[in-house]
Amino acid sequence: MSGFPWSAFALNLAWTAAAALAVMLVTFVVAVRTGVHRIVDVAWGIAFTAVAVVTLAASAGHGDVVRRLLVTVLTAVWGLRLAAHIARRGRGHGEDPRYEALLDRAPGGRNAYAFRVVYLLQGALVWLVSLPVQAAQYVPGPPSAPVLAAGTALWAVGVGFEAVGDAQLARFRADPANRGRIMDRGLWAWTRHPNYFGDFCVWWGLFLLVCDSPAAATVSLVSPLVMSALLIRGSGKRLLERHMADRPGYAEYTARTSGFFPRPPRRPAGRGSCP
Repeated sequence: MSGFPWSAFALNLAWTAAAALAVMLVTFVVAVRTGVHRIVDVAWGIAFTAVAVVTLAASAGHGDVVRRLLVTVLTAVWGLRLAAHIARRGRGHGEDPRYEALLDRAPGGRNAYAFRVVYLLQGALVWLVSLPVQAAQYVPGPPSAPVLAAGTALWAVGVGFEAVGDAQLARFRADPANRGRIMDRGLWAWTRHPNYFGDFCVWWGLFLLVCDSPAAATVSLVSPLVMSALLIRGSGKRLLERHMADRPGYAEYTARTSGFFPRPPRRPAGRGSCP
């Protein structure tokens, strides 16, 4: 693992931890003033972008400029698109039921509890999951062609799944005729969670961009593993499906549609399942 600037990278980790914490602190202040903690979901993508930009600045004089700029741009495109989408989706709505249920069980003050278990936790996860983005900017030498192609292609598949899936769902919900129906068209006929599958591809793609450096790959492997666990077993797929389980038609939808990795539906999907 010689050649990797460990001391500079360690200092970078401190700067990026401060950046993630700063985004969460500002978001917490806004949430307290507005009384709505769901805006922390908007801050998620913004915090990743902030970490990438801070790393780009901190890594000046290290690494390869192509790889440094590439991972920064890819992270910012993903993070800012996600933040904008969540902000549009939540505009005009009150508190997210997930946070309402969580804060109703708060042992002390709601805001203090939210800061500990939501904001600090999400800031820590941003810092941990972004390790490939941070390590990539300190890798000496340019990326090999296969690494560059594979990582960028997988990232593009992920962003495509997220953007297309989100747009399809937004159009579906905008049609009053679909009220009470289960979205089972387009990408949603191939996987029940195209947006979560997209996140999965994005972070494995960013990890691939450091795989030609044993040091960076070793320190970064935890990132896609943690993100995969969150999406499949943690606060992503499992939590959402628990919330959706009692919806009319959802059991039939799960019976014919893949839970995560896309595949053709077991039988043709109709226009939706009526209550």
